[in-house]
Amino acid sequence: MSTDRERRTTGPAAWMQAGAARAVGAVRSLPGKLLIFSVLFVMVAEVMIFFPSASSFRTEWLAVRAEAAHLAALAAETAEADGLSEARVRELLAGADAVAVARVYGGVNELVLGGEVEVSNLIVANLMRETLIERQIALWGTFFAPEGRHIRIVAAPRTRPDEQISVIVPEAGLRDDLIAFSVRIFWLSLFIAGVTGVLLYGVLMVIFVRPMRRLAMAITAFQKDPGNPALAFTPSGRRDEIGEAETALAAMQDEVRAAFRQRERLAALGGAVARINHDLRNVLASAQLVSDRLAMSQDSRVANMGARLVRAVDRGVRLCQETLEFGRAQERAPVFSRIQLRPALDEAAGDAMAATGRADWDNRIDDALAVQADPDHLHRIFLNLFRNAIQAMEGGGAVSAALAREEGGHVVIAVSDTGPGVPDHVRETLFEPFGRSGAKGGAGLGLSIARELARAMGGDVILADSGAAGAVFEVTLRAAQEPPQRSADPVNRAS
Repeated sequence: MSTDRERRTTGPAAWMQAGAARAVGAVRSLPGKLLIFSVLFVMVAEVMIFFPSASSFRTEWLAVRAEAAHLAALAAETAEADGLSEARVRELLAGADAVAVARVYGGVNELVLGGEVEVSNLIVANLMRETLIERQIALWGTFFAPEGRHIRIVAAPRTRPDEQISVIVPEAGLRDDLIAFSVRIFWLSLFIAGVTGVLLYGVLMVIFVRPMRRLAMAITAFQKDPGNPALAFTPSGRRDEIGEAETALAAMQDEVRAAFRQRERLAALGGAVARINHDLRNVLASAQLVSDRLAMSQDSRVANMGARLVRAVDRGVRLCQETLEFGRAQERAPVFSRIQLRPALDEAAGDAMAATGRADWDNRIDDALAVQADPDHLHRIFLNLFRNAIQAMEGGGAVSAALAREEGGHVVIAVSDTGPGVPDHVRETLFEPFGRSGAKGGAGLGLSIARELARAMGGDVILADSGAAGAVFEVTLRAAQEPPQRSADPVNRAS
């Protein structure tokens, strides 16, 4: 049974199916499309050339018949002198496919050969006056001419341009010759298209398709293993657009590999910092116990030194905690709700002063102002800003919050302090993780976290102003939509 099944799956039908699949794949590939379009475009060009060529063939065919009839007419004129019989003259006229021939010369209209042709089945081709458009129209008319139609050719003989020859010939011969001419042109065009397509295909394969395929394979290999230096792409040195793409790919690979190496180093460093942090927190916990006992000493000098040691240890513990929190996974996505801004800021300011130190707090936010934000994210944003401000003022000064402006469905809250301001050399790295914030004892993470949380909610945190009078940070948040007004109960209105 299995043998029969194998024979059926490997029989002619399976081969044909596999061949069809390969053919479809070749047609869908870039080289296959290139070859098809090359042949197609050459054929279109040949079709455009065919109509003028066929028109010229028709004109030449009619002119040859007119010349042959003129020679036969001249032979008839000199038949007696040259000893030609009437039968011989008719043979000459028959060689021109002429049914009737007439000459016009010196004002005389001479009928050389007369034949019976119905006027309704006769068209005129005046080669002396026929325009290009008339030739094209007559060409199509010949292809679709009814059976038995004749053409009256009017032309000027080349040997005697002062004469005029009028010849009536059957149109069937012209149609047959035009069809034969068209068939020859078709096969010739097909041959030219095939040769041109193959040549174009070969040239473009060498200068375009193969380099692009090499680029694609390099990108695919790099995608699978971007950190492998053995897969480094080497540009070919071309000076065209493909060469620019190769150079850009090589530069991108170098940058990505450098970023991967940096990430691996940072990951290793992060693991080491986490272990050191854990041990350091244990050490600081022991030091905190000692410092608390020193702060409770009866000796004022020892108590003051103990209090200072307690604050230093607390800063170290906070630094360790912030570093660990920042090293964890990215922040969760915000869950938006309508928040009254004034009480939210009061709560954040209270928490900041409880953890960092006292300061004068001035909340100028209107009670009715509400924002659309995540409650936890909003609290952390302003907690970090208030803590940085209190740390910068070193335990004395004032912190205020006020509505700066409303713009495009957002509100901008200005958080001001009376500290020394942000130094110029700190501003470039102010919002970078572990950057210098200007606050003493900080980890350099507060402003980075605040901006990250604000941007996650469609807002931002920026340093708006800084000077000797203090610093001003602006927080952009989404404004909450006004809740719809509920209409009065119709029962109550009626009562």
